[in-house]
Amino acid sequence: MSATGIAANLRERTAAREAEAMDTAYDGAYAIEARSLSVYYGAFRAVRDVNLHIQPRKVTALIGPSGCGKSTVLRAFNRMNDLIPSARVQGDVLFHGRNLYAPEVDPVEVRRRIGMVFQKPNPFPKSIHDNVLWGARINGYTGNADELVERSLRAAALWDEVKDKLKQSGLSLSGGQQQRLCIARAIATRPEIILMDEPCSSLDPIATLKIEDLMRELVEDYTIIIVTHNMQQAARVSDYTAFFNMDEDRAGHLVEYDVTKTIFTMPKEQRTEDYVSGRFG
Repeated sequence: MSATGIAANLRERTAAREAEAMDTAYDGAYAIEARSLSVYYGAFRAVRDVNLHIQPRKVTALIGPSGCGKSTVLRAFNRMNDLIPSARVQGDVLFHGRNLYAPEVDPVEVRRRIGMVFQKPNPFPKSIHDNVLWGARINGYTGNADELVERSLRAAALWDEVKDKLKQSGLSLSGGQQQRLCIARAIATRPEIILMDEPCSSLDPIATLKIEDLMRELVEDYTIIIVTHNMQQAARVSDYTAFFNMDEDRAGHLVEYDVTKTIFTMPKEQRTEDYVSGRFG
């Protein structure tokens, strides 16, 4: 076996051990759970003491005014904050019963199991085909590439639009198509959770509607957590909603978390009602 083959085999075996360890500890209660989660950037505390349990195969929306820590919490769920040198985390994020911030946990495996779709579509300057395969390949995928590409593009509701131009650059697609391509790329690694950080903020209303419809389809197989400033979008697509706000020291915190209908019609906190009704934010 070549050196490349040995390396790929080692990656697959390592990923399998990580997956087996996570699965063994899983009790099935929640898809992911934050316990007393605080996130710091240097000395600044961006988020304090968040306790949040995410229901499996549901859409959960994180809402709140700008700067309240929604995206910071979202990135904490798959350790994307690790890429910021000044960031540090206190508390636990439990996935399959394991703390994702434990020293023995591989952040690369975490990001394979918990995928991310960013605010602005970010396809690579590669073909549509290679864009979909990128994450799977770097995680050691050695199966049928064409089947994986088709399956992922179908799941992202993009196959019929691009099946005859898979060799074209992903950058040649429209903004909405690029975002669905990024969703297909995330799906290709077979995650359990998909994180979406304002995925429709740069899209027109028609493209936004397609992404929202896609979320409702994907939630049959995946847990989805979305950050959005669009109250109508949160009300339309989510099953649960978490409202965040800021303290006087600008630290974000969770104010209220409940079924979306309750948050928008009968919230327990006056601050929540003021926000969802447009009185501030």
